[in-house]
Amino acid sequence: MRQIVLDTETTGLDWRNGDRVIEIGCVELLNRNLTGRHYHVFINPERAIDAEAEAVHGISLEFLADKPKFAGVAQSFEEFVRDAELVIHNASFDVGFLNHELNLLGRPPIDQLCCGVIDTLKMAKEQNPGKKASLDALCDRFAIDNGHRTLHGALLDAELLAEVYLAMTRGQESLIMTLEEEPGSAQSDAAGGGFERPPQLIQRASVAELEAHDQLLADIAKANKGLCLWLPPERAVEEAA
Repeated sequence: MRQIVLDTETTGLDWRNGDRVIEIGCVELLNRNLTGRHYHVFINPERAIDAEAEAVHGISLEFLADKPKFAGVAQSFEEFVRDAELVIHNASFDVGFLNHELNLLGRPPIDQLCCGVIDTLKMAKEQNPGKKASLDALCDRFAIDNGHRTLHGALLDAELLAEVYLAMTRGQESLIMTLEEEPGSAQSDAAGGGFERPPQLIQRASVAELEAHDQLLADIAKANKGLCLWLPPERAVEEAA
């Protein structure tokens, strides 16, 4: 399972108004482990940078003057992310900008380049309805040190997001079944040819855990105005009232 945690910085907030990508940062996860491989590039946007955006990321047009244009990095970017699942915070923003850049060059969009996109902003809101879901807030929630983050930066934010994503999904790795066995690790049973397996341990939820689960579903229904897939419709509406 290959995943790419991705972040961008831009000249402004809306590609529809002509804003462009100025920085891309990516880190690679393989089977939920950071591999150390990353992709990072600054890009000359060929247009001015909004003052509000520069105040957030600190990247000036003067700094970008000698950097490549998107056309010069498109192939290397595509090669790094191709066939991977992307993990992005507020994915519609970054994917919208990247698709705009790719479209300007007549290249395929992200959904044809990659096998899917996970939006950690949406995931965080679903896990904790009503709570702050910014990257800084999630770093605080999962005790991830972001004290060195004074300005937004695509690679730094991608590295932090990778840690946040792994913390948010901790425990899911137990759902991945490994089919490989160490030689000699299995023991033949008395009949021969079979394998002796230890008895399964069934861990049932406690009363407190069941109550906490019910409360979480009620919070989801309330936050989504009566929409909750895990509750009967009448119960979801009742919780939202």
